[in-house]
Amino acid sequence: MPGKILLVIKREYLARVKKRSFLLATLITPLIFPTILGLFLWIALTDLPGESRRFIEVVDENNAYFLESNEMYAFSYEGLDREAAKVLVEEGQRFGLLYIPKLDLKNPQGIVFYCEETPSLTTLASLEAALKQKIEELRLLTSGIDPVVLSALKTDVSVQSVVVGQPGGDRVSHAVVNYAVGFIAGILIYTFIFVYGNQIMQGVIEEKSSRIIEILVSSLKPFQLMMGKILGIGAVGLTQFLIWILLISAVSSLVMGYFGMKMPQQQLMEMSGQPGVFPDTGQQDVGQMVQLLQGIDFLQLTLAFLIYFVGGYLLYGAFFAAIGAAVDSPSDAQQFMFPVTIPLLIAYMGLFIFVLDDPNSRVSYWLSIIPFTSPVAMMGRVSFGVPWHQLTLSIGLLVAGFLGTTWMAGKIYRIGILVHGTKVGYKVLWKWLTDNN
Repeated sequence: MPGKILLVIKREYLARVKKRSFLLATLITPLIFPTILGLFLWIALTDLPGESRRFIEVVDENNAYFLESNEMYAFSYEGLDREAAKVLVEEGQRFGLLYIPKLDLKNPQGIVFYCEETPSLTTLASLEAALKQKIEELRLLTSGIDPVVLSALKTDVSVQSVVVGQPGGDRVSHAVVNYAVGFIAGILIYTFIFVYGNQIMQGVIEEKSSRIIEILVSSLKPFQLMMGKILGIGAVGLTQFLIWILLISAVSSLVMGYFGMKMPQQQLMEMSGQPGVFPDTGQQDVGQMVQLLQGIDFLQLTLAFLIYFVGGYLLYGAFFAAIGAAVDSPSDAQQFMFPVTIPLLIAYMGLFIFVLDDPNSRVSYWLSIIPFTSPVAMMGRVSFGVPWHQLTLSIGLLVAGFLGTTWMAGKIYRIGILVHGTKVGYKVLWKWLTDNN
């Protein structure tokens, strides 16, 4: 039996990796992200004619608010009235007009920004912040308080989080780093399950429609064919995924190097052993940055990613194979896709709403334990640190879930793969599941 499954795995794997579409997708897809990155870097770093700085005319009825120009906006004070300044905007000589009427410092109202196009939220926020600072300075002066003295008294405070009671001693953690790692890992598994699960379904439908499946089942059992197809396409996905990681890393390094920038890992290697400044705390020694990375259990993270990567795919792959066997065309499969994709969508939304926000909440715990949501949700928790007993329970239930879905899918696959021209509904599927033959 294992020998026949291996033959199907080999057939599925080689049939797909030899396709021109596989080679094109594998080589072109990694170029998309660095290309987009390079495009945005080029737009951000290249000064286009007339757009390197936007000029804003200021009409201040108070003669008290002088806004300092910056890299994005240059403020002009020509002493014009409001109507004359609006003409400059209409003629395109100014990006906008900031009109400041006589203001009551306790309740400043009536400030208007005129522009030929709807200003961005960033533009309005920048103007509001600059005016807010000027108004606060004037209110401090009228109250007899020197703003310079007050500014000198301000200080930044950074709180470092340390997780106590760990097997290897106290562990430094950083929520932003943990969030990023959990986000990337969860989204990768979610995408992988959807993309390659659909490939399983499409492959079964194509073989069933072409009647090739009838020849195959004459020499091996339907269950063997189903398992071989699931594992073979999964191996294709893993191969493609590993190639993407290597190519995206290499091409991204070249793109960022072209613009004189370095990848984070390159910066860390150059900084190691050299005194530096840690950006969040201002404390010296890059060892603190290394300490943050040491706060992540990479052994647990890597093992969990591989297990949930494979386990989640196998669990849902069985469902996709069963759907493909039950229908004659992709359009007929839509009615069965909805209940299969609902748990994945719940896991996806739960990752952002609950897991990454509070990985130790009750909702996060159950999302990471239930097999249908655990592949995505647990990866959002692992980077923050998960007790081994919870991880073991979750993996055990995932394995049990995979065995259960494989058993259910096998019963549907065994009958549905040879059924043609019959409209299949949930009632028919239930009959196939309860068939004891």
